[in-house]
Amino acid sequence: MARIRDFHQARWDEPIIFDIGRKGERGILVERPKKEVMEIAGDTSRHIPEGFLRKTPPALPEISQMQVLRHYLRLSQETIGTDLNIDIGLGTCTMKYSPKNHETFANSPKVAELHPYQDESTVQGILELMYHLQEYLKEISGMDEVCLNAGGGSQAIFSNTSLIRAYHEARGEGAKRNEIITTILSHPANAGAPSTLGYKLITLYPDESGCPDLEALKACVGEHTAGLLITNPEDTGIYNERIKEYVKIVHEAGGLCIYDQANLNGLFGLTRAREAGFDACHYNLHKSFSSPHGSQGPGAGVQCVTRDLAKYLPVPIAAYDEETRTYYLDGGFPESIGKIRKYQGVTPVIVRAYAYIRSLGGEGLKQVAELAILNNNYLLKKLESVKGISLPWAKGKKRLEQARLSWEKLTEETGVNTDDIDRRIVDYGFQSYFASHHPMIIPEPFTPEACETYSKQDIDEYAKAFEMISEEAYQDPEIVKRAPHKAALKTQINQDMLIKPELFACTWRAYQKKKSKRND
Repeated sequence: MARIRDFHQARWDEPIIFDIGRKGERGILVERPKKEVMEIAGDTSRHIPEGFLRKTPPALPEISQMQVLRHYLRLSQETIGTDLNIDIGLGTCTMKYSPKNHETFANSPKVAELHPYQDESTVQGILELMYHLQEYLKEISGMDEVCLNAGGGSQAIFSNTSLIRAYHEARGEGAKRNEIITTILSHPANAGAPSTLGYKLITLYPDESGCPDLEALKACVGEHTAGLLITNPEDTGIYNERIKEYVKIVHEAGGLCIYDQANLNGLFGLTRAREAGFDACHYNLHKSFSSPHGSQGPGAGVQCVTRDLAKYLPVPIAAYDEETRTYYLDGGFPESIGKIRKYQGVTPVIVRAYAYIRSLGGEGLKQVAELAILNNNYLLKKLESVKGISLPWAKGKKRLEQARLSWEKLTEETGVNTDDIDRRIVDYGFQSYFASHHPMIIPEPFTPEACETYSKQDIDEYAKAFEMISEEAYQDPEIVKRAPHKAALKTQINQDMLIKPELFACTWRAYQKKKSKRND
C-alpha cells in the first residue's frame, strides 16, 4: 500500500530582506585603507567616468550575517522542490532530478566566473563544449545546424518563425505568405510568436482521434501559407502517427514546418524531427536535458534547422577552425535574422545539458524515453481509477507521455474544482501541479507528467494523495476548498499581481513606487 507522509511545511512570517536590519548594521566591517595607501592612491573616483558615479548611495539592506543566514534558510524551508519531495506535478514541464555532479560542473569557477566579453583565446574550454553540444543536438534532431542562443522555448519559437519569414522574403514571397497554421493544443507561444510578427493565425482543433484535424489542414493550406508550427505529441500525450502526412501537405503548398519539441522526454532515440520531414525544431534544455526548470529562468531553448534555413539563424554560433585548431564564435552569416538576445545562451544550462548527454550516451537517452513512457502510463492507469477523474478524447488510445486528464465529473458532483485540488495537494507535500496552460479547452484540466526520474513507490505515493483528495471532496468538500492547511502560504497569491503589468513589480524599488501610487 502506498505510504502517505505526515507533511507539514514550515511557515515563517518572514519579511522582505529590505524590511530586516537597521541602519549601520553590517555583515562584516571592512577595514578602512591606511593613510599612506590613500596618499599614494589618491582619489580613486577620478578614474570612473562622471556619468557612472551615483549621486546617492544605493538603497541596500543593512543587515548582519546571522540575519542573512536565517532569512534565506527560512525561505528555503518554505519551498517545495525535487530535492525535498516528489515533483511529478508540473505537467508539460518535465521536472526531473538534476544530478549533483552536473551542478558541480555548472557551479565551478571555470564556468561561473566566465565573462562574455573575454577574448576567445581565454575561453576555449567553454567554446569547445558549446561546439560539441551543437554536434550532439544535430545527431539527436537529425538536423544540419544548431543555435544555442535562445533563452527558452518561447524565444526559440519566435526565432524559428522569424526564419520562416526570412526564408519566404528571400524568395520574394514574404508579403504573400502571411498565414501561420498551428493547433489549439500546441504551446500558446506557437500562436503568440507568429501573431507578434504580424502573421494571420489559423488554428486546428482535434478530431475524434485526439489529433489535429487533417481535413481541416488540407482545407486551409494554400498560396498564403508560410508555415506550420506543431507539437507531437501535444499535451494530450497522443502521438500523431500521421505526422509526415501533415508535413507533406504543407510542403506541397510551399510552406515550412516547425516542430515544437520543448518536451522531448518520451522521444529520445525513438524518433527525430528530420525523419518526419520537418525544417526546424527546438528543445528546452531546462526540461528534457535535465537542468532545473527555474520558474521563468534560467532556461535555454535551442534551435535545430536544416541546411536551407541555417544561413538565417541568429548569431553567433560556436564553430571550430581546423587549420588553427581553435574554437570561435561565428557571426559571419550575412542573411542572419540577427541577434535575439545578448551573449551566447545560458552557459550553466548548456553545461548541464552537455554533461547529461555525455553521461548517458545514445543508448542511455533512449532508455530515458522508454522509462518516461512506462512511468507516465503507469501513473495514468493509477489516476484513471480515482473517482471523479476522466480522460477526454480518443477513448482507449494509448498515450505516449503526459496526458491531459479532467476533474469535470468530480466538480459537477462535489463543487470542488481543479484549482481547489491544486491547493490541497500542497498539504500532502507535493508542489502545486499546474493544471495546464491556456486555452483550457478540456474542462477542469489536470496534466501530470512522471518522467524517468521517479520510482514506482514515488508514483504510488503521488497517485494515492489524489485518491485521498477525491475521497475528501465527496465526504467533506470544504476541506479541499479551504486548502491549503499545512502550507507556508495560507492563501493563493493574487493572480492579478502576476499578470497585470500595472500591478506587478520585479524590483523592490518598483514595488515601493507602485505601492505609493496605490496609496495615493
